[in-house]
Amino acid sequence: MTVYAIIGGTGLTKLDGLSITAALNIDTPYGAPSAAVLRGQYAGKEVLFLARHGQPHRIAPHQVNYRANLWALREAGAQVILAVNAVGGIHASMGTGHFCVPHQIIDYSYGREHTYFEGELEHVTHIDFSHPYDAGLRRKLAAALAAERCEFSTHGIYGCTQGPRLETAAEIARMERDGCDIVGMTGMPEAALARELELPYACLALVVNPAAGKSRALISMAEIERVLEEGMGAVKAVLARVLSS
Repeated sequence: MTVYAIIGGTGLTKLDGLSITAALNIDTPYGAPSAAVLRGQYAGKEVLFLARHGQPHRIAPHQVNYRANLWALREAGAQVILAVNAVGGIHASMGTGHFCVPHQIIDYSYGREHTYFEGELEHVTHIDFSHPYDAGLRRKLAAALAAERCEFSTHGIYGCTQGPRLETAAEIARMERDGCDIVGMTGMPEAALARELELPYACLALVVNPAAGKSRALISMAEIERVLEEGMGAVKAVLARVLSS
């Protein structure tokens, strides 16, 4: 039986309905992960859960120890990674409350510990990252979203910025010219590290606000929190369907 790991982002620091059987505090060669890895039963299946920003939500996107997080999940037995991300909408189709299962990513972040292949190595390793998200997992997410009657897109380019500040309107305009459809702060190096560990990885992104310059109103954290609260029910239902498929 495939062991799924769920990485919860903003709005999903805990997985309601998870019957926890163990909280694993795993030491890694890269330091401590964001939180204990929770093992339990969800939707009738064994699952691992890790809060990307800690529990409670306290770790900024650029300070997340992505290497420790992915390493700890693999050590706990994860075979597949489902990542949940809150994002801003750039493309006109990516309105607030819309779901996206991205197929590509552009990395605008910097200074993050982004690889396991460093230091004294026997040989230099270059992973193939042409297609950063697992196609089979993306299909499962799309099928689950359709079954839940969610508004969603099966393709999209995720632009990953450094954070923790939100982007300027000019930066979003540049990202749109680059082809980005959504913007977030935690998509990388998480996806690349999963590939280095040979863990199939896919992202379920919930659009929680229009990106800078895409609305006449200023971005409101209160509005983002409202959308997160409303959208997390659908997120959990989608995850349950994927685990049951």
